[in-house]
Amino acid sequence: MTARWPDPDRTTIGHYLASLDLRSLKSRACYCQVLHGFQDVAERHCELGQDVLVAWLRVSAESWAATTLLHRTRIVDRFFDHLVKTEAIDRNPVTALRQACNIKQCMPVWRALASRNPEKALAELRQPRPFGSVLGEVLAEHVALMRNRGYKYTSQSARLLRFDRFLQLNPALQEQSVGVMLDHWTAAKSTRHHAAECENLRRVLTNVFHRQDPSTPFRRPDPRPQKEVVKQWRKPHIHSPDDVRRMLDIARSYPSPRASLRPLTIYTMLVLAYCAGLRRGELARLDLGDVDLQDSPKAAHSPDEWRPHQTAWRPG
Repeated sequence: MTARWPDPDRTTIGHYLASLDLRSLKSRACYCQVLHGFQDVAERHCELGQDVLVAWLRVSAESWAATTLLHRTRIVDRFFDHLVKTEAIDRNPVTALRQACNIKQCMPVWRALASRNPEKALAELRQPRPFGSVLGEVLAEHVALMRNRGYKYTSQSARLLRFDRFLQLNPALQEQSVGVMLDHWTAAKSTRHHAAECENLRRVLTNVFHRQDPSTPFRRPDPRPQKEVVKQWRKPHIHSPDDVRRMLDIARSYPSPRASLRPLTIYTMLVLAYCAGLRRGELARLDLGDVDLQDSPKAAHSPDEWRPHQTAWRPG
Protein backbone atom coordinates (compact mmCIF):
# COMPACT_ATOMS: atom_id res chain seq x y z
CA MET A 1 0.00 0.00 0.00
CA THR A 2 1.28 3.46 -0.94
CA ALA A 3 1.24 6.04 1.86
CA ARG A 4 -1.13 8.98 1.28
CA TRP A 5 0.47 11.28 3.85
CA PRO A 6 1.99 13.87 3.90
CA ASP A 7 -0.60 15.33 1.51
CA PRO A 8 0.31 18.62 -0.23
CA ASP A 9 -3.03 20.33 0.43
CA ARG A 10 -3.02 19.22 4.09
CA THR A 11 -6.67 18.27 4.08
CA THR A 12 -5.87 15.27 6.29
CA ILE A 13 -5.03 17.52 9.23
CA GLY A 14 -8.20 19.56 8.65
CA HIS A 15 -10.43 16.47 8.59
CA TYR A 16 -8.70 15.09 11.68
CA LEU A 17 -9.20 18.30 13.66
CA ALA A 18 -12.85 18.42 12.61
CA SER A 19 -13.37 14.87 13.86
CA LEU A 20 -12.01 15.81 17.30
CA ASP A 21 -14.71 18.43 17.86
CA LEU A 22 -12.40 20.65 19.91
CA ARG A 23 -14.48 23.23 21.76
CA SER A 24 -11.63 25.46 22.87
CA LEU A 25 -10.07 27.75 20.27
CA LYS A 26 -6.82 27.55 22.22
CA SER A 27 -6.75 23.76 21.96
CA ARG A 28 -7.49 23.88 18.24
CA ALA A 29 -4.69 26.40 17.70
CA CYS A 30 -2.29 24.18 19.67
CA TYR A 31 -3.21 21.09 17.63
CA CYS A 32 -2.82 23.03 14.38
CA GLN A 33 0.58 24.35 15.39
CA VAL A 34 1.87 20.92 16.42
CA LEU A 35 0.53 18.94 13.45
CA HIS A 36 1.41 21.48 10.77
CA GLY A 37 4.87 21.87 12.28
CA PHE A 38 5.32 18.11 12.21
CA GLN A 39 4.21 17.90 8.58
CA ASP A 40 6.68 20.67 7.68
CA VAL A 41 9.46 18.41 8.92
CA ALA A 42 7.98 15.22 7.43
CA GLU A 43 7.82 16.76 3.95
CA ARG A 44 11.60 17.20 3.97
CA HIS A 45 12.17 13.46 4.41
CA CYS A 46 11.51 10.57 2.08
CA GLU A 47 10.23 8.14 4.70
CA LEU A 48 8.23 8.53 7.90
CA GLY A 49 10.58 6.95 10.41
CA GLN A 50 12.93 7.62 13.27
CA ASP A 51 14.79 10.40 11.41
CA VAL A 52 11.58 12.41 11.04
CA LEU A 53 10.74 12.05 14.72
CA VAL A 54 14.21 13.15 15.84
CA ALA A 55 14.26 16.08 13.40
CA TRP A 56 10.87 17.34 14.61
CA LEU A 57 11.96 17.07 18.24
CA ARG A 58 15.13 19.05 17.48
CA VAL A 59 13.21 21.82 15.70
CA SER A 60 10.46 21.98 18.33
CA ALA A 61 12.97 22.08 21.20
CA GLU A 62 13.99 25.55 19.99
CA SER A 63 10.49 26.89 20.73
CA TRP A 64 9.13 24.76 23.57
CA ALA A 65 10.41 23.67 26.93
CA ALA A 66 11.28 19.99 27.32
CA THR A 67 8.19 19.20 29.42
CA THR A 68 5.90 21.02 26.97
CA LEU A 69 7.48 19.21 24.03
CA LEU A 70 7.01 15.77 25.59
CA HIS A 71 3.42 16.62 26.47
CA ARG A 72 2.68 17.59 22.86
CA THR A 73 4.09 14.38 21.53
CA ARG A 74 0.77 12.87 22.63
CA ILE A 75 -0.92 14.96 19.94
CA VAL A 76 1.38 13.42 17.34
CA ASP A 77 0.76 9.93 18.76
CA ARG A 78 -3.00 10.29 18.38
CA PHE A 79 -2.57 11.73 14.87
CA PHE A 80 -0.45 8.70 13.90
CA ASP A 81 -3.19 6.38 15.14
CA HIS A 82 -5.68 8.28 12.97
CA LEU A 83 -3.41 8.01 9.93
CA VAL A 84 -3.05 4.24 10.41
CA LYS A 85 -6.80 3.83 10.90
CA THR A 86 -7.56 5.76 7.69
CA GLU A 87 -4.74 3.90 5.87
CA ALA A 88 -2.91 7.15 5.16
CA ILE A 89 0.32 5.53 6.39
CA ASP A 90 1.37 1.91 6.61
CA ARG A 91 2.41 1.92 10.25
CA ASN A 92 2.87 4.15 13.30
CA PRO A 93 6.63 4.84 13.56
CA VAL A 94 6.47 5.37 17.34
CA THR A 95 4.57 2.12 17.83
CA ALA A 96 7.14 0.34 15.67
CA LEU A 97 9.97 1.63 17.87
CA ARG A 98 8.02 0.71 21.01
CA GLN A 99 7.51 -2.83 19.75
CA ALA A 100 11.17 -3.10 18.78
CA CYS A 101 12.12 -2.09 22.32
CA ASN A 102 9.51 -4.50 23.74
CA ILE A 103 7.93 -1.90 26.04
CA LYS A 104 4.28 -1.03 26.61
CA GLN A 105 4.28 2.79 26.47
CA CYS A 106 5.29 5.33 23.82
CA MET A 107 6.50 8.10 26.13
CA PRO A 108 9.84 6.38 26.97
CA VAL A 109 10.48 6.18 23.21
CA TRP A 110 9.88 9.91 22.83
CA ARG A 111 12.21 10.64 25.75
CA ALA A 112 14.91 8.51 24.15
CA LEU A 113 14.48 10.25 20.79
CA ALA A 114 14.68 13.65 22.48
CA SER A 115 17.97 12.80 24.20
CA ARG A 116 21.38 13.84 22.92
CA ASN A 117 22.14 10.34 21.66
CA PRO A 118 18.87 8.72 20.49
CA GLU A 119 20.51 5.51 19.27
CA LYS A 120 22.20 4.88 22.61
CA ALA A 121 19.05 5.80 24.55
CA LEU A 122 16.94 3.42 22.46
CA ALA A 123 19.49 0.65 22.93
CA GLU A 124 19.32 1.10 26.70
CA LEU A 125 15.53 1.12 26.49
CA ARG A 126 15.26 -2.24 24.74
CA GLN A 127 13.94 -5.06 26.89
CA PRO A 128 14.40 -8.78 26.20
CA ARG A 129 11.40 -10.43 24.63
CA PRO A 130 9.50 -12.95 26.76
CA PHE A 131 10.98 -16.41 26.30
CA GLY A 132 13.47 -15.21 23.72
CA SER A 133 16.50 -17.11 25.03
CA VAL A 134 17.89 -20.42 23.84
CA LEU A 135 15.58 -22.15 26.36
CA GLY A 136 12.66 -19.82 25.63
CA GLU A 137 10.71 -22.20 23.42
CA VAL A 138 10.98 -25.03 25.94
CA LEU A 139 9.93 -22.78 28.83
CA ALA A 140 7.01 -21.28 26.90
CA GLU A 141 5.73 -24.74 25.95
CA HIS A 142 5.92 -25.81 29.60
CA VAL A 143 3.93 -22.78 30.77
CA ALA A 144 1.30 -23.37 28.06
CA LEU A 145 1.06 -27.04 29.04
CA MET A 146 0.51 -26.27 32.72
CA ARG A 147 -2.12 -23.64 31.95
CA ASN A 148 -3.92 -26.03 29.61
CA ARG A 149 -4.10 -28.42 32.52
CA GLY A 150 -6.04 -25.81 34.49
CA TYR A 151 -3.29 -24.22 36.58
CA LYS A 152 -2.99 -20.44 36.71
CA TYR A 153 0.78 -20.85 36.84
CA THR A 154 1.36 -17.15 37.47
CA SER A 155 4.20 -17.11 39.99
CA GLN A 156 6.01 -20.02 38.38
CA SER A 157 5.75 -18.35 34.97
CA ALA A 158 7.27 -15.18 36.46
CA ARG A 159 10.23 -17.21 37.78
CA LEU A 160 10.81 -18.74 34.36
CA LEU A 161 10.62 -15.32 32.71
CA ARG A 162 13.25 -13.94 35.10
CA PHE A 163 15.56 -16.81 34.26
CA ASP A 164 14.90 -16.36 30.54
CA ARG A 165 15.67 -12.63 30.81
CA PHE A 166 18.92 -13.45 32.63
CA LEU A 167 19.98 -15.74 29.79
CA GLN A 168 19.22 -13.08 27.17
CA LEU A 169 21.25 -10.49 29.05
CA ASN A 170 24.15 -12.93 29.26
CA PRO A 171 24.59 -14.23 25.70
CA ALA A 172 27.84 -15.99 26.64
CA LEU A 173 25.73 -18.57 28.50
CA GLN A 174 23.62 -19.44 25.47
CA GLU A 175 26.08 -22.15 24.36
CA GLN A 176 26.64 -23.59 27.84
CA SER A 177 24.87 -26.53 29.42
CA VAL A 178 21.73 -26.04 31.46
CA GLY A 179 23.66 -26.87 34.64
CA VAL A 180 26.16 -24.08 33.98
CA MET A 181 23.31 -21.66 33.26
CA LEU A 182 21.66 -22.52 36.55
CA ASP A 183 24.95 -22.17 38.45
CA HIS A 184 25.45 -18.65 37.06
CA TRP A 185 21.82 -17.80 37.81
CA THR A 186 22.26 -19.00 41.40
CA ALA A 187 25.41 -16.91 41.81
CA ALA A 188 23.69 -13.79 40.45
CA LYS A 189 22.17 -13.01 43.88
CA SER A 190 23.06 -14.09 47.38
CA THR A 191 19.65 -13.74 49.05
CA ARG A 192 17.84 -16.66 50.61
CA HIS A 193 14.75 -16.12 48.49
CA HIS A 194 16.82 -16.27 45.31
CA ALA A 195 18.46 -19.52 46.43
CA ALA A 196 15.03 -21.05 47.05
CA GLU A 197 13.84 -19.80 43.67
CA CYS A 198 16.84 -21.38 41.95
CA GLU A 199 16.18 -24.71 43.66
CA ASN A 200 12.57 -24.55 42.54
CA LEU A 201 13.72 -23.75 39.00
CA ARG A 202 16.08 -26.73 38.96
CA ARG A 203 13.19 -29.01 39.92
CA VAL A 204 10.92 -27.56 37.22
CA LEU A 205 13.55 -27.87 34.50
CA THR A 206 14.28 -31.45 35.53
CA ASN A 207 10.60 -32.30 35.09
CA VAL A 208 10.52 -30.50 31.72
CA PHE A 209 13.51 -32.35 30.33
CA HIS A 210 12.33 -35.67 31.76
CA ARG A 211 9.03 -35.22 29.94
CA GLN A 212 10.91 -34.63 26.69
CA ASP A 213 13.35 -37.47 27.33
CA PRO A 214 12.22 -40.10 29.86
CA SER A 215 15.83 -41.28 30.22
CA THR A 216 16.68 -38.01 31.99
CA PRO A 217 17.05 -38.88 35.69
CA PHE A 218 14.99 -37.10 38.30
CA ARG A 219 16.86 -34.85 40.69
CA ARG A 220 16.43 -35.17 44.43
CA PRO A 221 15.17 -31.80 45.73
CA ASP A 222 17.21 -29.89 48.28
CA PRO A 223 14.94 -28.65 51.12
CA ARG A 224 17.59 -26.45 52.74
CA PRO A 225 17.03 -23.21 50.73
CA GLN A 226 13.30 -23.21 51.52
CA LYS A 227 14.02 -23.87 55.20
CA GLU A 228 16.30 -20.84 55.27
CA VAL A 229 13.48 -18.74 53.81
CA VAL A 230 11.04 -20.03 56.41
CA LYS A 231 13.38 -18.84 59.15
CA GLN A 232 12.83 -15.27 57.96
CA TRP A 233 9.05 -15.48 58.17
CA ARG A 234 7.45 -13.56 60.99
CA LYS A 235 5.87 -15.74 63.62
CA PRO A 236 2.20 -14.95 64.36
CA HIS A 237 1.42 -13.23 67.66
CA ILE A 238 -1.95 -13.52 69.38
CA HIS A 239 -2.86 -10.27 71.12
CA SER A 240 -4.55 -10.50 74.49
CA PRO A 241 -7.65 -8.40 75.30
CA ASP A 242 -5.42 -6.06 77.29
CA ASP A 243 -3.14 -5.61 74.25
CA VAL A 244 -6.12 -4.75 72.06
CA ARG A 245 -7.53 -2.36 74.64
CA ARG A 246 -4.17 -0.63 74.92
CA MET A 247 -3.90 -0.24 71.12
CA LEU A 248 -7.37 1.29 70.93
CA ASP A 249 -6.57 3.74 73.74
CA ILE A 250 -3.37 4.80 72.00
CA ALA A 251 -5.25 5.23 68.70
CA ARG A 252 -7.86 7.52 70.26
CA SER A 253 -5.16 9.64 71.90
CA TYR A 254 -2.90 9.72 68.86
CA PRO A 255 -1.40 13.24 68.58
CA SER A 256 -2.60 14.89 65.38
CA PRO A 257 -3.09 18.65 65.76
CA ARG A 258 -3.53 19.28 62.01
CA ALA A 259 -5.93 16.40 61.33
CA SER A 260 -8.48 16.15 64.12
CA LEU A 261 -10.24 13.11 62.62
CA ARG A 262 -7.08 11.02 62.35
CA PRO A 263 -7.28 9.48 65.86
CA LEU A 264 -10.91 8.44 65.30
CA THR A 265 -10.00 7.11 61.83
CA ILE A 266 -7.16 4.98 63.21
CA TYR A 267 -9.41 3.75 66.02
CA THR A 268 -12.15 2.79 63.57
CA MET A 269 -9.70 0.95 61.33
CA LEU A 270 -8.37 -1.07 64.25
CA VAL A 271 -11.88 -1.94 65.42
CA LEU A 272 -12.84 -3.12 61.94
CA ALA A 273 -9.66 -5.13 61.55
CA TYR A 274 -10.14 -6.76 64.95
CA CYS A 275 -13.90 -7.41 64.79
CA ALA A 276 -14.40 -8.11 61.09
CA GLY A 277 -11.01 -9.64 60.31
CA LEU A 278 -10.29 -7.28 57.43
CA ARG A 279 -6.89 -7.15 55.79
CA ARG A 280 -4.94 -3.93 55.33
CA GLY A 281 -5.81 -3.72 51.65
CA GLU A 282 -9.50 -4.24 52.39
CA LEU A 283 -9.41 -1.50 54.99
CA ALA A 284 -7.70 0.90 52.61
CA ARG A 285 -10.30 0.28 49.88
CA LEU A 286 -13.38 0.84 52.08
CA ASP A 287 -15.60 3.79 51.21
CA LEU A 288 -19.09 5.02 52.06
CA GLY A 289 -20.66 2.64 49.55
CA ASP A 290 -19.49 -0.33 51.62
CA VAL A 291 -21.61 0.46 54.69
CA ASP A 292 -25.26 -0.49 54.73
CA LEU A 293 -27.16 1.26 57.51
CA GLN A 294 -30.63 0.25 56.27
CA ASP A 295 -30.36 -3.54 56.43
CA SER A 296 -28.46 -3.61 59.74
CA PRO A 297 -29.37 -2.63 63.31
CA LYS A 298 -28.98 0.97 64.29
CA ALA A 299 -25.34 1.93 64.85
CA ALA A 300 -24.18 2.90 68.30
CA HIS A 301 -23.70 6.58 69.06
CA SER A 302 -20.42 6.09 70.88
CA PRO A 303 -17.33 4.25 69.58
CA ASP A 304 -17.04 2.60 73.00
CA GLU A 305 -20.40 0.90 72.38
CA TRP A 306 -19.42 -0.41 68.92
CA ARG A 307 -20.08 -4.09 68.37
CA PRO A 308 -19.11 -6.04 65.24
CA HIS A 309 -22.75 -6.97 64.49
CA GLN A 310 -24.07 -3.42 64.55
CA THR A 311 -22.99 -2.36 61.05
CA ALA A 312 -22.92 -4.48 57.93
CA TRP A 313 -19.68 -3.96 56.03
CA ARG A 314 -19.06 -5.30 52.54
CA PRO A 315 -15.31 -5.24 52.00
CA GLY A 316 -14.27 -4.90 48.37
